[in-house]
Amino acid sequence: MVTMDAFIERLNPDMYVVTAFAGGERAGCLVGFASQCSIQPVRFVVWLSKANHTFRVARSADRLAVHLLRREQTELAALFGGETGDRVDKFARVAWRTGPDGTVVLRDAPAWFVGAVEQRVDGGDHVGFVLTPLESGGEQPGTMPAMFRLSDARGISPGHPVD
Repeated sequence: MVTMDAFIERLNPDMYVVTAFAGGERAGCLVGFASQCSIQPVRFVVWLSKANHTFRVARSADRLAVHLLRREQTELAALFGGETGDRVDKFARVAWRTGPDGTVVLRDAPAWFVGAVEQRVDGGDHVGFVLTPLESGGEQPGTMPAMFRLSDARGISPGHPVD
């Protein structure tokens, strides 16, 4: 019989950088729990840890930006996954622009979208933010390089406490 831990160890999902802006504060983190969750209407859900600085900003945000990373963007992934916005201004170290409604869009992301927060779902130690895509950008689908995945992030220690 396969245990749940063994099942989860087989997964290797894409990783995302999710950014939030609310109350004059920017935040962003590396996220491994995310997926399209509806076809009609198109919806996407990102799960943010309640221990994370980004969660505290996102719970007041009307919009979130979701970014894919190239496999070789390990420094960018380490910044957003291994540092906490409680101590570091991550956006002072990266190129970004202001997107719709003040959102933060990373210039070096090969693909991104900004979504309206439709619903927040408590899932335990994470909260799911169900998003309706409003605007997207980046490279054309046929030209996308290999994406940054969970297996690429194994050496990144979380910037916030993990229980």
